[in-house]
Amino acid sequence: MILVVTVQSPGKTPSRKQRLQEKQRRQLAVVDTVDKAEVKVRKAEAELAVAVVEAVEVFGDEDAASQGLDMPVETIRRFIDLAVTTRAAADEDGAQLP
Repeated sequence: MILVVTVQSPGKTPSRKQRLQEKQRRQLAVVDTVDKAEVKVRKAEAELAVAVVEAVEVFGDEDAASQGLDMPVETIRRFIDLAVTTRAAADEDGAQLP
């Protein structure tokens, strides 16, 4: 990323180029922030999926886990599928899940 710093005299209007560069800088900063947040969300979802799988094992089945966690069965199944997918991807990469 290229950062351009300009010094303007008071009362002078920035040029179109300067305005465009500032707009692009702000856009790139926002995209970077969103990208970082998405990584955090995916990690949190993967951790939650592992916890839900453990809850299903502890409660005995999906229905009991649904009641115990106050979570719809469909959501339980979505997290189980995510855990299976994440585990498969980790196995392919040779990595270990937490």
